[in-house]
Amino acid sequence: MNQPLLITDCDEVLLHMVSHFGAWLDEAHDIRFALDHHDFGRALTRGRDGTTVPAEEVWPLLDGFFATEMHRQTIVPHAREALTAISREADIVVLTNLGEHCHASRVAQLEAVGIRHRVICNQGGKGRPVARLIAELEPSVAVFVDDLPQHHESVAKHAPDVWRLHMVAEPLMAAHVAPAPHAHARIDDWSIAREWVLDRFAARAAA
Repeated sequence: MNQPLLITDCDEVLLHMVSHFGAWLDEAHDIRFALDHHDFGRALTRGRDGTTVPAEEVWPLLDGFFATEMHRQTIVPHAREALTAISREADIVVLTNLGEHCHASRVAQLEAVGIRHRVICNQGGKGRPVARLIAELEPSVAVFVDDLPQHHESVAKHAPDVWRLHMVAEPLMAAHVAPAPHAHARIDDWSIAREWVLDRFAARAAA
């Protein structure tokens, strides 16, 4: 029987991003980022006049952050220890929504904090790439972890047998984010999430 599989997002699951993104926006662009918004299209305002930064300008800012500022990101508490424990029982893949040009930087960034697993870059919904991983690896059971509700909905559609765990590791944001309706559970702490994941693997049952 093949090993279980954990498919995990990176930003706000393994590494803190939004708080560092917000600090950089303030320093470099005089833009304020309200962490009580999970919608980047409404969360950014200009310091000079308080106007909202248009959604079409947000993605270039994110690209700029990932191009030069990934070194700012810090590991989420308990994430490394949780992955170490889970890796004794399962394969682990990091599925991150970054362009392929960021792949080497993401791998190096994770390795620098002691996380050394396969990394796949993706654009858009994560359901199809999760389904491809299931077809490739044929795990006995699989768990998907992500902070964005739309990715849980996508995985529910394209890979419904996969267990789905909603995690928002940034405390300043988590309190303002409702549990994803297409996730099976919401846990924001890896010290607790680890046991939930291992319990799913031990049961060897599809979602």
